[in-house]
Amino acid sequence: MPTQPIELLTEKKPSGFKKSEPADSSGVENLIRVLSKKHGTPLMVIRKSVLVKQYRRFRKALPQVAPFYAIKANPHPKIIKTFIRLGSGFDVASAEEMRLVLALGARPEKIIFANTIKSMEDIIAARKCRVSMMTYDNEPELYKISEHYPGVGVLLRVKVDNHRSVVNLSLKFGVDRDMAFPMLRKARTLGLVPLGISFHVGSQSRNVENYLQALEITRHIFKQAKENGIDLNIVDIGGGFPIPHFDREVGVNFERMAFQIHQQIGRLFDKKIRFIAEPGRFFAGPAGILVTQVVGRAFRNNKNYYYLNDGVYQDFSGMVFDHCKYEFKTLRRGQKFLSALAGPTCDSFDTLSLDAEIPELYVNDIVYVKNIGAYSSASAVSNFNGFHPAKIVFV
Repeated sequence: MPTQPIELLTEKKPSGFKKSEPADSSGVENLIRVLSKKHGTPLMVIRKSVLVKQYRRFRKALPQVAPFYAIKANPHPKIIKTFIRLGSGFDVASAEEMRLVLALGARPEKIIFANTIKSMEDIIAARKCRVSMMTYDNEPELYKISEHYPGVGVLLRVKVDNHRSVVNLSLKFGVDRDMAFPMLRKARTLGLVPLGISFHVGSQSRNVENYLQALEITRHIFKQAKENGIDLNIVDIGGGFPIPHFDREVGVNFERMAFQIHQQIGRLFDKKIRFIAEPGRFFAGPAGILVTQVVGRAFRNNKNYYYLNDGVYQDFSGMVFDHCKYEFKTLRRGQKFLSALAGPTCDSFDTLSLDAEIPELYVNDIVYVKNIGAYSSASAVSNFNGFHPAKIVFV
């Protein structure tokens, strides 16, 4: 185990932030007081009203794009059921995720198996579940699919620019654009049905140019395929739509980004082409509030250290796996001091911040984080050091 906090967890806030002023959060804080008293802490509060709001924002801004919620962001059954009722599709990466959404009431035709590398067992499971749309980006994958699910519809994932995205998703996935048509032709030769093209501009992308350029590339591939007798009809624009993690964060404007994507789609593609997307963080992130408590405090390195009952091995796991930075808030008011926050485990790696600006805190005081509904509880370790992830409460 590492013995020092990693740089990722201790660096200063990135550029693009303004100094936060106290926001009117009385409604949120009253909710925190009520629920923490009833359920204890740590507590992950998921607000259904925010899930619905985010879904409707997406549909309004991109009316021609059907959302397929990427359940890896947060697979809580009540979240999935909420999106089923709203009419969403689902992006799954394994047979386990596929069975989960089907068991909760999703229809097979509303699922895309969006993992370009699948085990033979999972391909067989997709066939048995009648999930008829999946992605690929390499020739060996096509041989597996054609053997275990002949005739299924496939989308080719193409490598695109991930510039200024927090997580680069083109390092591991995507075929080079000059190999796109040969890969489409190979799929058809093997008896599969080439449906279209998929791409992903990277997670938490603030750069709309990534989407606009990817759509240009996709349009060229569609044109080349049509000229050679392959009619494609689906474009999957992936996910990556950003959310703010800080109250005063600047540079995140989904509606402005969506307007440019909407314009580009209308300019480049025929109206008969079907568009889908795979929002995960954008749907689940803003709905989550993580509520923790101070379980201990010390004074070291000329600052107060506060030890919380949740850390990077639990619901702050997104700080490691998703490169997230969060704004720490408290119910206590008063003068703020530069302080350190750490999780409950015996590992020094479990350090959340060395430069949090918060009031002086005492044991049992609440520390909470908003916009943490995605890539947090979903990637938490179940029982490291005997500390469990937060209880999830759906309100």
